[in-house]
This record gives sequence, C-alpha cells and structure tokens, in this order.
Amino acid sequence: MLLGVNTWVWVSPLTDEDLDGVLGHVADLGFDAVELPLERPGLLSVERVRAALAAHDLQPYVVGAMAPGRDLVAAPPDTVAATQDYLRACVDLAAGIGAPSVCGPFYAATGRTWRLDADERAAAYAEWREHLAPVVEHAVARGVRLGVEPLNRYETSLVNTVDQALTGLDGLLGEGLGLALDTYHLHLEERSSAEAVRAAGGHLVHVQVCGNDRGAPGGDQTDWDGVLDALDDVGYRGPLVIESFTADNETIATAASVWRPLAPTQDDLARDGLAFLRQCLTWRNEP
Repeated sequence: MLLGVNTWVWVSPLTDEDLDGVLGHVADLGFDAVELPLERPGLLSVERVRAALAAHDLQPYVVGAMAPGRDLVAAPPDTVAATQDYLRACVDLAAGIGAPSVCGPFYAATGRTWRLDADERAAAYAEWREHLAPVVEHAVARGVRLGVEPLNRYETSLVNTVDQALTGLDGLLGEGLGLALDTYHLHLEERSSAEAVRAAGGHLVHVQVCGNDRGAPGGDQTDWDGVLDALDDVGYRGPLVIESFTADNETIATAASVWRPLAPTQDDLARDGLAFLRQCLTWRNEP
C-alpha cells in the first residue's frame, strides 16, 4: 500500500503557488503519495500539478470539498447543476494528473443536516442517484473512479454508514463509482470499523486514516490491527492517506471542528502517523 497525506494538514486552499513547496515537503517527510483537495476550480492547473508531482515523485489522489451551496439533494436545479460541474472539474483534474480517483461526501454540503423519515430518505436517495449519475458517466469516460465518503452524524444526516451508502447508491455502484472510507467517521458511526470495511468489500476505492481524535494514526483508540486485517480480507490495494487539518485556516478548521492542536506541530502529526503506518505494514509483511 502506498502511504500518503492530505495537504490540508498544512494549507487550505491549495493553489498552484503552493504546490512545489508543499509537495516537496511531503516527499521530504517520506510519503509515497499526496491527496490534493480541489476547493475551487481554477486553483490548481493540470500543468503545474503534473510538474510538481514529477519533481517530487509522488502518486496523486484528488478529493473534493462539499462547501456550503454544493448539494445534489433537496436543492434548487441551479445548485445541483453547479455541483455537478464542480465534480466534473475534480474528475478532469484527476484525469489530467494521473490520479485514479476523486473522493469525498458527494451528496450534500458538509455540515448540512435535516431530519428524514424512512420514506423521505428513500426519496432523497433516489434523487441523489439521479443527480450523481451524469457525474459518474463523466468519470467513466475520463478513466477515473469516484469514491463516496460517509460522514459522521454531526457533518451530515444523509449518509453516515457504509450500509446507508450501499443502499443509497444501489444500482449505480460499479466501474465509475465506489466508496471512500475514513477511519475517523467509521469510529464514530459504525459498530465495528473492520466489519464496515468488509461490508464495503470490492466497492472500496480509497481509505483515509487518522486517530480517533483526528490527529495522527497510532496510539489512539482505533483497532488498527482489525482495520488492516479487514483491508487485507477485501483485497484492498489502494493507498492509506492521512487526513487531518490545519487550524490556521478558519474555514477549514470550522468545517472539521478542529478547535485545539492535535500534535505539537503539523509536521509531527504527519511524521508520527507515517512512522506508525510504516511500522504496521512492516510487521504485517514479516514472515
């Protein structure tokens, strides 16, 4: 498995001007891969990203940010259309830079919650499939796979668990669409993180990791052996990417509810998490 880190650990939003410095730092820390958030179309250009990736020998992955006003469900037609255009822009960036996937909570704005009874949820899921389908079609045409990420109950009321994602996307999952899982959200919402991974099975596109406090993986309450066993069981060969957030940007800190330092420095968070993951994978590969 490649080990990566999201640039949100240090900066938000990521722009062309940040690329060389941030990606150089990621490579110097020893990561194999980097997760690139496209917060707004135009902030990152294919040419600049490709050059920085080549200079620092990093495998890219792309994630989207469902900022306020980005919604595919229970939203006006112009909002849905703009959200679809944004997701297509994420796919186009991924295709242009050689990233195999684009992942994120691609259904409603992060932080948007509302109550749903069973009938309302079924209707919302039907609307979701209808509005996501054209983006999936675009992803297939570009050779990119979308990964939909369930979030915890404080960040969405629509898709909190793997089971809900599988139900909501039934009939649409396949070549262009799977699931992206984050150990932070699994820890909050699933009865067993390992069994949730197994339930995702062959639909699993991408895995983000962090401690249960959103800090570095390792030394926390997460059953890492159980999660890694489950990933082996389903044959997952994608990356493990550390996703955490800088508190220096008010928007991203508020969205992620990062109210206190999660490590002495952001570099410590990335470095300690990488060391833990490397140790885990080394132990598992020993005879």
